[in-house]
Amino acid sequence: MMGSFVASSTSPSRKRVVLLGATGSIGENTLRVIAAHPDRLELVGVAARANWEKLAAIARRFGVRQVGLFDPAAVAAARAHPQAFPDGTRLVEGLAGLTELARLPEADTVLVAVVGTTGLEPALATLAAGKDLALASKEILVLAGKFVMAEARRHRARLLPVDSEHNAVFQCLEGHRHAAVRRVVLTASGGAFRDWPAERLARVTPADALRHPNWAMGPKVTVDSATLANKGLELIEAQWLFGLRADQCAAVLHPQSIVHCLVEFADGAMLAQLCPPSMTFPIQHALLHPDRAPGVDSALDLSRLLELEFRPVDEGRFPLLRLARETMRSGGVAPAIFNAANEVAVAAFLDGQIPFLAIPRVVEHTLGAITNFEPEDLPAVIAADIEARHRAQAHLTHHRL
Repeated sequence: MMGSFVASSTSPSRKRVVLLGATGSIGENTLRVIAAHPDRLELVGVAARANWEKLAAIARRFGVRQVGLFDPAAVAAARAHPQAFPDGTRLVEGLAGLTELARLPEADTVLVAVVGTTGLEPALATLAAGKDLALASKEILVLAGKFVMAEARRHRARLLPVDSEHNAVFQCLEGHRHAAVRRVVLTASGGAFRDWPAERLARVTPADALRHPNWAMGPKVTVDSATLANKGLELIEAQWLFGLRADQCAAVLHPQSIVHCLVEFADGAMLAQLCPPSMTFPIQHALLHPDRAPGVDSALDLSRLLELEFRPVDEGRFPLLRLARETMRSGGVAPAIFNAANEVAVAAFLDGQIPFLAIPRVVEHTLGAITNFEPEDLPAVIAADIEARHRAQAHLTHHRL
């Protein structure tokens, strides 16, 4: 809720950070921020899914002795090469290991940048421990926003958004009353195919989809950018983060990826947040909040020609945004079903099993195949997530898409 994002008046101090998802693009940018501010930030725990060699290099570079790996084969390989890690390193494994790192007593902030819903349990553990949760994994709030926000309130823990759009909204809302907000508008680059004629979309390949014009991101989120599924997920996430109604959340195409949000207030005035398309800006804001410091990357150069373009979103061309907005209105487990089916469909597309235009068909079929309901507890949401994955996979198996 917006009320939970009121800036504190604490003085600058060295914050101790646990980073879950260190070898992906968010993790790499987080390490750049930490390295740039050794007087303000200290890395005390770090985890990756499978790349143990890169994890070992990070541990050596930052002197970290609390490390974790999710993949069992990677754990075995790392244990076979203990000399790759600093002396005295403790290696934890699997989901339990990630959750253990999230609870490290010496940590102040845990940044969760784990792809998909794997980060849910560590995120909840962070909040239960009363630590700051810097959240980069949008799927966590889409799956279980009701329970994550309740946990944050219960333990008076801060949830700091790292996603560029949500961090931008966070900055624009500080100091403003909830009742003064008319709507929040998130910007979308439009992805790799924003300027392609619609007839070409039937022939696109995974390699085409992974050529994002503005951002360097992982494969799954880059495909989601091309379908605008990512913007749908972000609208759902914004609803939870800022306590908004579905009709207060909107999206607009902005090809330059310089304006990251617009917040419209009751009087019709708008505030916007601008910075170059680099994740170091929102990451640094979340880690140092409420303080500011010189950035890692260069700021906008307003002495150069700067054009800012905005276009309405054609939901006929981007049906996943339409479906996401429908799940926002439906509530219940519908957003979790949307997310799970999309993950299955994107994986199938990247693996060459289905064409690009089949992704929204898989999601729409799965949403229609499962009865929506309001979950009473987290296990009910997890069960809906599992069922959605099974239904989506079965649809892939038995139908030509």
